Amino acid sequence: MMKLSGISITQGAMAGALALLLSTTLRADEPAQRIVSVGGAVTEIVYALEEGDRLVARDTTSNYPAEARDLPNVGYIRRLSAEGVLSVNPDLILSEAGAGPLETMELLREAAIPVAEVNEGFTREAVSQKIMTVADVLGVPEKGAALAQETDAAIAEALAKVDTANRPKVLFILSTAGGRVMAAGTNTSAGAIIELAGGENAATGFEGFKPMTDEAIATSGAEVILMMDRRDDHGASNDQLRAHPAIGQTPAALNDAIVRMDGMLLLGFSVRTGQAISELADALVDVQS
Repeated sequence: MMKLSGISITQGAMAGALALLLSTTLRADEPAQRIVSVGGAVTEIVYALEEGDRLVARDTTSNYPAEARDLPNVGYIRRLSAEGVLSVNPDLILSEAGAGPLETMELLREAAIPVAEVNEGFTREAVSQKIMTVADVLGVPEKGAALAQETDAAIAEALAKVDTANRPKVLFILSTAGGRVMAAGTNTSAGAIIELAGGENAATGFEGFKPMTDEAIATSGAEVILMMDRRDDHGASNDQLRAHPAIGQTPAALNDAIVRMDGMLLLGFSVRTGQAISELADALVDVQS
């Protein structure tokens, strides 16, 4: 689903309805040329559509491709700075769902800046829908159709090579700050990519990214620990993971079966999802051999 300045349309809405909604905020003869892109998946799609020259700013999660990092940074997707966004004089904000805080988004709408919101989704079909939605907003549907087809083919090729005979239990750990383990349950990007790459999510008793008790971790049977490759407070070295009273009891820690990947590649569900599936699938095999 895409939301535009408070109006919503479902993924299956007709192209004519989409065009009508866009015309309420963007003049057809003046397509947006000063766009703030919020959300790494959306930003990757804009560049893959070869429309990156229309971006004037991005959020913190938009770190790929490299040229995106040269743009002004308006803050984390859920902690955007209204002042930062307004300072670049945008004529459109193109955002993944969940941008905020609410007060910031209300200020931007009060400033009469159109906001196009692209829904999340953690499936092969959702990736194609994201691409088509972004392309429609940018006014390049033909490019979107071509990119969606190319991306879907890459995903199909990756899935065809996944080993489905052995499905190791994988525990995705988002953070270990303060010894508190934040893990990925069901209905998450991490859980979805684990399944696509031939693994089984070891955290099944809850939805979303939530703290996991020591008992639940120790009894999860996790054969592989998966983390983002990060250097901030939320990361942890392999030694620190093995020393954790609960993580250290898992087969993954005992066998040093720990995989780290770039966070946006792994969880973005964007144009590089085929690559993410392939790399994770290979890593799950390698780490257990």
